Amino acid sequence: MNKILIIEDEEAIADLEKDYLELSDFSVKVCPDGETGLKSALSEDFDLVILDLMLPGMDGFEICRRLREEKDIPVLMVSAKKDDIDKIRGLGLGADDYITKPFSPSELVARVKAHLSRYERLVGSGAKLNEVIEIRGLKIDKTARRVSVDGVEKNFTTKEFDLLTFLAENPNHVYSKEELFRKIWNMDSVGDIATVTVHIKKIREKIEADTSNPQYIETIWGVGYRFRV
Repeated sequence: MNKILIIEDEEAIADLEKDYLELSDFSVKVCPDGETGLKSALSEDFDLVILDLMLPGMDGFEICRRLREEKDIPVLMVSAKKDDIDKIRGLGLGADDYITKPFSPSELVARVKAHLSRYERLVGSGAKLNEVIEIRGLKIDKTARRVSVDGVEKNFTTKEFDLLTFLAENPNHVYSKEELFRKIWNMDSVGDIATVTVHIKKIREKIEADTSNPQYIETIWGVGYRFRV
């Protein structure tokens, strides 16, 4: 049985959505505010989230953004706002659909079924979800080529991303500058060792709280660099 989370502060609307979904054999939980809704969405296993836009405590935009950092399940955003800018913003944050109030409960159920069917086909077909490396607040999304530290996204050049990812995928192994140059740039390192040093420095500036005392990429003097876990 698919589990649905409804985050909706209007009790009458939430009860109506819940009744129709349960009649269609879904298991449903309702949260009446943004903070408890986000907590439930992140800590429990739901197959789909129906998310109201205007909520007490935390609005639907923020919930969608934070939910997308952790999970890939379908999100249907619901709102009385009909402006295109709100739809564009919601979809841009990762919502899979945007339904404008008032709507018929049967339409909501139909959309829920359609999105669940599509998601299950993607997962069942072996479509890869984003491959992510997470170490002590550092998150490297290999599929999307994005890096964040404690939830704050950092901008990386192609080679910076490749170098960081390579080191993170091979933790506690010490690599010389020559080895790293060959691995990342696919060239002999003669005369180009400084390139590695410069890129390590730039990476540290983006991911380390204190570059003089790095917690991720250590310098092993006289040898090279190591990613510490």
